[in-house]
Amino acid sequence: MKLFWAPQTRSSRAVWMLEEAGVEYEIEHIDIRDSSQHVDVDFRAASPMRKVPALKDHDVQMAESAAICLYVADRYAPGRLAPAIDHADRGRFLFWLMYAPAVIEPTMSEKLNKIEPNRASNGWGDFKTMISTLSTGLGGNPWILGDHFSAADVMLGSSVHFMQLFNLLGDEPELTEYVERCRERPAFQAAQKKEG
Repeated sequence: MKLFWAPQTRSSRAVWMLEEAGVEYEIEHIDIRDSSQHVDVDFRAASPMRKVPALKDHDVQMAESAAICLYVADRYAPGRLAPAIDHADRGRFLFWLMYAPAVIEPTMSEKLNKIEPNRASNGWGDFKTMISTLSTGLGGNPWILGDHFSAADVMLGSSVHFMQLFNLLGDEPELTEYVERCRERPAFQAAQKKEG
């Protein structure tokens, strides 16, 4: 298995996920900021837009961090990092797994770029609603599905980690405690070490 990676990108999610799953993989550094760089054929096949992370696993080639997390959880840690397809928690798991790219990232972008949110036109709402919804979703539990850590926590935890790094989190004790639990996980620490 090969992970196409660049530092300080969403690639860190994929590294964390692979560490949680306990699978063997190699990392290939891709300089996404250098358009003159020779592009590996496998990387181009996995990520036509030249975005990282991208993954090649035998005959499977794919990009996008949420898709990679779902794939790794279902293929290499079924029932451990993702509820089974017929489990009652599967719907909630999928909602929260996709919450990071569909809701958190757009609202963070608006906030960082000082773009006025347009709740009527944009399905992600606004930053305040996103934070409130996530905090309520945790509901005092250690993880988004209750007592069970999942790939959804990789996606959400990495997003909350970045929000805190960019001083966007503010006084949100529920989310501050959540990200601290994420940072205590050995797989998160291993991923951060590889991140440098």
